[in-house]
Amino acid sequence: MASHISSSLRTPVLLEVIATTVDDARLAERGGADRIELITAFGEGGLTPSVGLIEAVVNAVSIPVNVMVRPHSRSFVYGQDDYRVMTRDVHAVVAAGANGVVTGMLDAAGEVDAEGLRRLIDAAEGRDVTFHRAFDEAADLPRALDVLMSVDGVSSVLTSGGASSVLMAVEMMRTLMSRAEGSGVTVLAGAGLTIDAVGAFVDAAGVRAVHFGSGVRGGAGAGVDADKVKLVRAALDLRGRH
Repeated sequence: MASHISSSLRTPVLLEVIATTVDDARLAERGGADRIELITAFGEGGLTPSVGLIEAVVNAVSIPVNVMVRPHSRSFVYGQDDYRVMTRDVHAVVAAGANGVVTGMLDAAGEVDAEGLRRLIDAAEGRDVTFHRAFDEAADLPRALDVLMSVDGVSSVLTSGGASSVLMAVEMMRTLMSRAEGSGVTVLAGAGLTIDAVGAFVDAAGVRAVHFGSGVRGGAGAGVDADKVKLVRAALDLRGRH
């Protein structure tokens, strides 16, 4: 048990927090977030923010800022016009100095659209690329992860393990973690995480990166609460001691 605790404590867990404003980003950083996911349209699952907002947030914080590139919320199946828009948006994200992009796309059969993904990776010019929760709508999650691991340039996959809350998908998350081991692709756990549950979840699922949105906000329509971010940071840093 002692060796398990020591190992757990030696393994830091990355904390990513959603921001929709400059103030959100500052508060997330103040609370101990390691990275920002910058979006607009929180209630629609996140859409591409404006160039002005991207530039302002990048200049306001010292932690990495990854930016959502999603042109609409109708589906994750995109046509050529959508890809032209998304490619232009990725170029704008790069020009604004962001750390990376967050995107995701499927075909009509629920498979990863690897060709479309490669187009955006090329446009990202070596920045981090996170495949977002379009992943959770894929027909087969382990197979989708295999595809993503085969595409050069994918750095992270944000997933709830296919469940409405990642807290209900511990076994799937363990499966995905095992599959991704040694690949260079980080499995980023998100959706439904809470301050009270995150420490035990990380230990049970074995994940090394977590993603918080509403769990660190003050309520419906409220912004990021730095104190809640601090509580998550503390729970991650203290895991394994109980």
